[in-house]
Amino acid sequence: MEEKTVAKEVLKNVGGAKNVSHLEHCSTRLRFTLVDDSKVDQAAIKAIPGVLGVTQTAQTQVIIGGAVVEVYREVEKLLSGVQADKNPGPKKKQNWKAVVLDFVISIFQPLIPAIAGGGILKSLLMLLNLVGVLDKTTSTYQILTFVGDAPLYFLPLLVAITTANKLKVNSLVAVSAVGGLLIPGLTALITEGTNLAGLPIQNINYAYQVFPAILCVISYSYLEKFFTKISPKVIRSFFVPMMSLLIVVPLTLLVLGPIGFTFGQGFASVIMTIFARFGWIAVALLAAFLPFMVVTGMHKAMIPYVITSLGETGKEIIYNAASLAHNISEAGACFAVTIRSKDKGLKATAVSAGISALFGITEPALYGVTILHKRVLYGVMFGSLIGGATLGILGVEAYVAVGPGIASLSMFISETLPNNLMYAVIGLVVSFIASFTAVFVLWKEPVNEETEENATSNELVFHAPVEGKVIPLSKVNDDVFASKMLGDGVAIIPTKGELYAPINGTIKMVYNTKHALGMETEDGTEILFHIGLDTVNLDGKYFESFVREGQAVTQGELMIKFDLEEIKKAGFDPTTMIVITEPKHVALNIAAEEQVITKEEKIFIIEGTEENAIA
Repeated sequence: MEEKTVAKEVLKNVGGAKNVSHLEHCSTRLRFTLVDDSKVDQAAIKAIPGVLGVTQTAQTQVIIGGAVVEVYREVEKLLSGVQADKNPGPKKKQNWKAVVLDFVISIFQPLIPAIAGGGILKSLLMLLNLVGVLDKTTSTYQILTFVGDAPLYFLPLLVAITTANKLKVNSLVAVSAVGGLLIPGLTALITEGTNLAGLPIQNINYAYQVFPAILCVISYSYLEKFFTKISPKVIRSFFVPMMSLLIVVPLTLLVLGPIGFTFGQGFASVIMTIFARFGWIAVALLAAFLPFMVVTGMHKAMIPYVITSLGETGKEIIYNAASLAHNISEAGACFAVTIRSKDKGLKATAVSAGISALFGITEPALYGVTILHKRVLYGVMFGSLIGGATLGILGVEAYVAVGPGIASLSMFISETLPNNLMYAVIGLVVSFIASFTAVFVLWKEPVNEETEENATSNELVFHAPVEGKVIPLSKVNDDVFASKMLGDGVAIIPTKGELYAPINGTIKMVYNTKHALGMETEDGTEILFHIGLDTVNLDGKYFESFVREGQAVTQGELMIKFDLEEIKKAGFDPTTMIVITEPKHVALNIAAEEQVITKEEKIFIIEGTEENAIA
């Protein structure tokens, strides 16, 4: 399907042009901020040829892959001249964390191409110097180094543009306000020590800084709206920017700049402190959990740290190393599937996704292979863990904000650490081998329909663990559960805060936040119970567990109590998911879908298991 058609279909199924408040893109995804998220038709979007998947967190993210830029341009054309709906009617209250995440991503995500381009240019220059092609003392080398350094040096101006675009204020005035902090003459005055109206100005070099610029533009946005409201139209064109600049630049020099500078230093130092305390373990764990972060788009929350760290110290020591381990592990897993699978379609998908992952783009691998096969996911996590640990132990540093892969290995070239690039290559090789080997050993061919028809029936009857209304997993407002990534099952909108055992079994795991637990039936079927969406953020508040790991439970036994009303008041969706995580490909006979049930009623029956089917 051509890009224009993909763009038209995507826009239609996110609620139309008037439902789009803000649009941007990253290397593989269209990122929509919408007026009303409920208008999104995820099933229809996933069915569009050329779309790899869709996820909704702080933003609605449509995963396109390599053609994302072309599709983005077509969507922009369709949005041209269309104003977002200012009166969409009743709108559900957004979680403040989702609002903050959307704001952060909208500001930092568009910066990546410029920063990555400049950073890779600098690293290639170092490579040319190392191999003796271009000496670093030449004027050519020095001029091109300045060119590569420009995006980071003028980062405050780039941030001013993205922040102004997000807040929908005049971007040129915003750049002028932040540009006032970078004027060489003023910088010299500040360095020597000066004051404004008798108030001392703190000696801060605003080049490379992010947070002072953000605070400056946020303040300007309020001033622009205020002066626009009170000024006559005849003088508005010069009065509003003049008064805004007159107030916001001194305010930033005296108050906002020092606050932003201090926050930026503290923000970067917190991450460095974590690394200093946990070292390679932090890199390994982050790498292992990156598959889940990338699928939900939460990995973008790391961008402010990466950019701040590069601006403050010129290097980054956790995220890029973890990302390299994960990207290459995705590639290794895909190539293992290519060799082991007998499905020609899956082989073709896996080999192309594996090549893409080698070059730092993992969405085709994640959505086309990894999340569809649990054993592949385990292999990727194992390879990422081992590779991340290797890179962490070797202390690999990155100097560019770009997706790590074979083509961007120059991002690890260091003038002070001659072995840094070699260590990055070692971590790459370890990640690939570990993931490839794990998936090669773990792989099991999915059961085909003909085999399933001949399966021996072995019914398991499950009673409702929670009282409330039963809904299909596809209606759950969470892509991980709705896509049945973890397995098939049902969800219940509870009317009572009590979770009971739906069948006899053994408790295998109780999360320390008590919002979820896993149990295993007597025949080995594994079940995950997850109370509410994002309720892990409650840190166990409003939950009380009555079971422990290893405990045998009987059907109808109380396992967890939760304060339903307090969870709702805290802004969380209490929908409870019951998912069969093992075996896969079970046949569920759901007896009570879209009905209100009590804990004594049957909710579903498993009519066959994978183990029966392949016996």
